[in-house]
Order: sequence, then C-alpha cells, then structure tokens
Amino acid sequence: MINIPSTLRISFRALKVNKMRSALTMLGIIIGVGAVIAMLAVGTGASKKIAEQISSMGSNLLIILPGATTAGGVRMGAGTQPTLTMGDAEAIQKECPAVQDVAPILNGVAQVVYGHQNWSTGVVGTTPGMLSVRDWSLASGRPFTQQDVKSATKVCLLGQTVVDNLFGDMDPVRQIIRIKKVPFTVIGVLTKKGQSAHGQDQDDTIYVPVTTAQKKLFGTTFPGMVRIMMVKAKSTEDLAPAEKQINELLRQRHHIGQKQENDFTVRNLTQIMETAEQSTKVMTLLLGAIASVSLLVGGIGIMNIMLVSVTERTREIGIRMAIGAKTWDIRLQFIIEALTLSLVGGIVGIIVGVSGSKILSVLAGWSTVISPFSILLAFGFSGLVGIFFGFYPAYKASLLDPIDALRYE
Repeated sequence: MINIPSTLRISFRALKVNKMRSALTMLGIIIGVGAVIAMLAVGTGASKKIAEQISSMGSNLLIILPGATTAGGVRMGAGTQPTLTMGDAEAIQKECPAVQDVAPILNGVAQVVYGHQNWSTGVVGTTPGMLSVRDWSLASGRPFTQQDVKSATKVCLLGQTVVDNLFGDMDPVRQIIRIKKVPFTVIGVLTKKGQSAHGQDQDDTIYVPVTTAQKKLFGTTFPGMVRIMMVKAKSTEDLAPAEKQINELLRQRHHIGQKQENDFTVRNLTQIMETAEQSTKVMTLLLGAIASVSLLVGGIGIMNIMLVSVTERTREIGIRMAIGAKTWDIRLQFIIEALTLSLVGGIVGIIVGVSGSKILSVLAGWSTVISPFSILLAFGFSGLVGIFFGFYPAYKASLLDPIDALRYE
C-alpha cells in the first residue's frame, strides 16, 4: 500500500534542498499563468466596454441616410443629397409593423449661451421618440411632447456635459439659454451616457423639437426635410423585416423605379456593433491561447528539471527500492514534486496576473475585467501541466533496476 504522508515528506524535502532550482523551474509556470490571466482580463474588458457602448447607443437600431449626389460625374457619399422628410418618418411609424419608434433628425453645431458662460455643442432637432430609440432617460425635468413638435416650441433637453459647462452645480431646469441667439427654456436634463464607440462624447448635446430646428435654427432645403432618421425595431428578430419594410416603403414614396438605385441607405447599427464585439471576443481567445503557450514551455521546463533530478538521485531511488519502496511510491514522489512546482507557480502566477492587470488598467488606461473563470482556468491548467510533464520522469525513475541504481556513481 502506498504511504502517501511519507511520500509527501520526501517530495517536499527534495524541493527544499534545491530551492534555487525549484524557483527557476516555477518561473515558466508563473509567467504563463500571469500572462493568461492578464491577457484574458484585457480582452474581457474590451468586450465589456464595447457591450456598454452598444447599450448606450440603444438596442435594435437602424439608421436611414439620405442619398448621394453626382456632380461632374463624381458621386459623393451617402447623405449628400437631402431626400428624407418628416412625412417619411411618419409613414414608417404607421406602415411598418416591425418598427417600434422612429426619430427623424435635423442636427447642427451651435454656440449656446447662459449668462456669462458659453459653449459650442451639437444641437439635435428630433421628436419625442428619440428617447425611446436611444434608450435614454431623463435625470430631471420632463421630455418635450408631440404638441411641442407641432407648435415648434422653443424648449430643449440638455446633455450632462452641456450642463457642466454652462451651469456647473446649478439646476438648469426652467432656466433660459440662447442657441444661436434664440431663447430656449430648459425643460429637462438627460442622464449620463458616456462615450460612443467612436470616442464621441454623447452627453455633449442638446435636443430640441425637430420643427423648431427647421424653422428657427438651421433652416431646410425644402419643407419638412430631415438629415437622417433613427429607427428602433420591436426586437432583434424584427431588424431584418423592419429593414425590408422600410426599403419597400421609401422606394414607393420616393417613386423609385424597379431598375433605379435607392436615394437613401438603411444601415443596421446593432449588427455592426455586435460584429465588433464578436471580433473582440475572438481576439480574447487568441490572446489567451498565445499566453497558454508559455504554460506549455513552463511544463517542458519542469519535465527537463525532473529528468535531471532523476539522474542525480539515482542512488537515492535505488536505496528506497532496496528497502521496500514500490514502483508507485517512486512514481508518486516525482509526480508530487512536479505538481507542487506547478501549483505553487500557479498561485504566484495568479498574484502576478491580477497585479499586472491592475497596473495595465492604471498606466495604460485599458479597461480590464478579471473573471474567476480565467483564474480557475489558469490555475487548473498549471496543475494539469505538472501532472502531464511530471509523469514521464516519474515513470522513468520507477523503471530503474535497484542494483544498477545502487552502483550508479
């Protein structure tokens, strides 16, 4: 019967005798485990950040851009020809069953003044549906209504960045600001959204009724013109049907022939962002796989050192076998030594990986997320490496002939 306590004592004693060699052997495992945890933390953090950006944009989003102009045989990009109207937005809302909300947009940049403070920001003329489309709530005040849109009321909603620059700690609700010298009453403050996927500050904005923007701020090429439209489908499954319904409806409304190109473009923003998130997840797995290679290298290092140890301790093995040690006693001794090196290296590697992730987050400004799964994965893998690469030296040691081992110089 295998005497496990005795085998453990012999294994630990052998490791203590060669402290420097044991430490250097563990170094490969430490680096491998630390690299796996740090790389997975960076990749998971990037995926989480993109997911937050998708959430901040809104869910199930489509964006409709106007057409492209052609000047002197040169085709300009999408959005250079005004072709979308408020009537198109109303028709999409009424006639497309897969659509939940539509928000037509007429936007521009304007100087905003309150008292002695001023700020240049983006002003978005839109409808009450915009808050639903963007999944955006109010921190205080009230949203503007459909009646405000019909009456072209001079009211506005402020993003948090605008509030900070114009009002500081003061409550802006019911205050009067001037947008392009036109007085507007602040009726609400939007909750903080943060940066978009392109690094744009989403809180640096002002929302006004679209008709107010058309008549009193930016003007229009023709009555009812809007620059773009944002559409929210009823669900993720309804994105494709909504896109098809919008294309068919707008082609009909714009009198586009069967062989003619669309004078508008419908883009699926949610799918674009989800593709980016999926790419980041793949990159996370690749980073983790690359870092895992160093664990294999560490395992090979353990095997090499254990083989050297078997050679050095041939007489010791012969003496143990001569006084009654069984084959599995010898095997277990060397497997325990290899496993101990791996597990201790794994624990130190976890500390190094977690610390490295925190340092990366602070110094490089990267978003890192350390998951318990990555720690368990790295630690478990280090244990498997110890068993796998420790078995061959243990097997070789157990096959030694006791007489030859005792004669070994």
